[in-house]
This record gives sequence, C-alpha cells and structure tokens, in this order.
Amino acid sequence: MRVSSQGVTVVALLADPDAPTDIALRMARTLPDRLAEKAGEGRRFDVEVISEPFTSGTEDPPTLMHRIMNRGRSENWDIVVALTDLPLHSQGRKIVVDLSHEHGLALLSLPSLGGLRLQTRARRAVEEAVLGLAGPQATGTDGLPRSQPLLGPFAGRLTPVHPGPVGETETADLRYVVSGPRGYLRVLVGMVRANRPWRLVPGLSKALAAALATGAIATLDSTTWSLAGALSAPRLVIATAGSVGLMIGWLIVDGELWHRSSEASPESRQRARLYNTSTVLTVGIGALACYAGLMVINLVWALFILNGRVFASMTRTPLDGSAYLTLSWFVASVATVGGALGSGLESDEAIRAATYSEREKERRHMLQGDYGDQPVA
Repeated sequence: MRVSSQGVTVVALLADPDAPTDIALRMARTLPDRLAEKAGEGRRFDVEVISEPFTSGTEDPPTLMHRIMNRGRSENWDIVVALTDLPLHSQGRKIVVDLSHEHGLALLSLPSLGGLRLQTRARRAVEEAVLGLAGPQATGTDGLPRSQPLLGPFAGRLTPVHPGPVGETETADLRYVVSGPRGYLRVLVGMVRANRPWRLVPGLSKALAAALATGAIATLDSTTWSLAGALSAPRLVIATAGSVGLMIGWLIVDGELWHRSSEASPESRQRARLYNTSTVLTVGIGALACYAGLMVINLVWALFILNGRVFASMTRTPLDGSAYLTLSWFVASVATVGGALGSGLESDEAIRAATYSEREKERRHMLQGDYGDQPVA
C-alpha cells in the first residue's frame, strides 16, 4: 500500500454513472472523517469521486480489475474502490467484493448488498475495504504476502457473505461472495432496486396517457357502473391480477425484455434465470404502482364528476362510499388493460429506459449486438 508524501492516503471512488455515482457522492461527504477516526494513529484520508462507465462492454471480474488497475496507474491514487450496479459472477458464485492488497484495488457489486439500507451497507463495505487495503500487509509462514480478511459487520455471522475462491491468475487476492437462497434473494432484491421500478410509470408516457383516458371514459359509462356493482370482492381481485399480469406480460414481450442465454452451461442458465426474475419483479412492481395510482386518480375523478341521483337511477343502488370504492377499483383494472395496450405505442428503447438501470441497459444492448436479431433483451 502506497501513502502519499504528504502523509495523506488518497482514496478514489470510481463509480459507474447513475445510482453508483449518487451513492459515492453521498458517501464521500463523511468518508474521510470516518476513515480517519477508525484508522487512528493520526491517519488522514482524501476521497475523490470519479464517475466513469468502467464496466462498459464487459462484466467479467478479472477484466474489470485490470481496467481499474490501469486506470489507477495514470493517477496519483493510493487506493481505488470501484462501484457498479451490475451483478458480478465467478465460478457460479455471486461476487460482493474483490480486493487486491498488492495494487490497492477493490471492486464492489452493489446488488450483492441487497436492496435495504443500501447507502449504509455500501458505506460500511467501502470503509472496511479501504481500511483493509490501507493496513500493513500480512505475511504467511512462507514469507509471502497474505491477504487479510475484512473487518467489522460487513461479513458477519448474520449475513450470507463469506470468502470465495480466487483464480491463481486473477489480480484479486481476496474475494467475498454470497451463496444459498438468502444470497440469491439478496442479489435479486439488489438488482430490482438498481432498476428503480418506480420510474416505470412516468417513463412510459404514452401508456400512462392511454390508461388515464380509458379510466376517465369508463368512469362515465353506466355499463361500467352496473358491472362494478355486480362484481364480488374475489372477482375484483381476479380482475386486478389479470390486468396487472397482462401489463407485465405485454411489456416484457413487446419490449423484448426476456433474456435468452446463448450458452448451455448451468452457470449461464442460472444467470439468465436471475436476470429474468429481476425483470419480472421490476415490471411487476412498476405495474402495481401504476395500478394503485390509477385507482386513486379514478376515485378522485368519480368523486368530482358523478351525480348520486343519476347513478341511483341507472343502477338502482345508492352512490355511497362502497360504490365509489368498487367503481374506482374496477375502473383501475379496465384502465390498466388500456395502459398495457397503449404501451404498444412506446418504442422498445423507451420501455428498456423505463425498466432498467443504465448499466443493465448497456449490458442488454451489448447482448443484442452480439446475438443479432435474437430477442435477448
């Protein structure tokens, strides 16, 4: 580990654009003081944030470590910690962090930290990586340098994080991975969070316009009033599931979001399942958010526009709170179907832009280029 002549350890946070950069910028505000406090002995740290798409064109960990190493050589950095929102894999395991004590490098995959308290978990992981890389290099009984395990709760007993194997030719000398059902769920939730599914609704403007128009018209239709009043709660639930399922399926098929692996290896198939599951969950959460928003909007519209006497004369039931609720519920299902059909007016690129993170969009665009017209996205 190198330390600058001024006695200050320069730490570079090399972050992919979008979410990793946002996390790195927020982290950098307090990271120097926290590192100095934990390191003690009068140590000082200077933290820089560099936003670059260092994962462009590849998700191979050894290749990424070489890129980080080459990038660090051109700057006066003592330690480089790279952050990406792509899930990284090696030998069938999902990587959390790769470290090279010899070169002062760390590669952190944010989805492996899960979707809850991501900022805090990322900060702790970076702190432990920097302190581990900044500490004195340990040596084994044979006199050769030996990698040191990370400190603190990052890889504690209550997490599915544990050391993983590293190839002899790799730049990294220490690797932490997640495994098992908890590890799979942790990465999956992290991938969905990285995609930010709440952006799906405003990102599909044509589909949203079609849904709103469908709901506004259906609220004024007396046939819709009668149907809503005649439907039981179980049938309304079925209508909800059907309309949301239709929107999910339509967006995935129309936007060609389903990942098809070109390789027959078990690891490739496992990775494809992970990507497809994250896609379904991302689109599903976005569709449910759209449904809930439509239900609220339709309820407000019904409260404003409907007349109790006209409604009662057409349906022979009073326009009370229950009628408003069932009508807005049913209309939300009808409007969601209209929105799904309206999404056909969106371009495939618009659907992907509303569904995926920047790194995931780039990865899928690269796959399309590699596999020609095969719908792998």
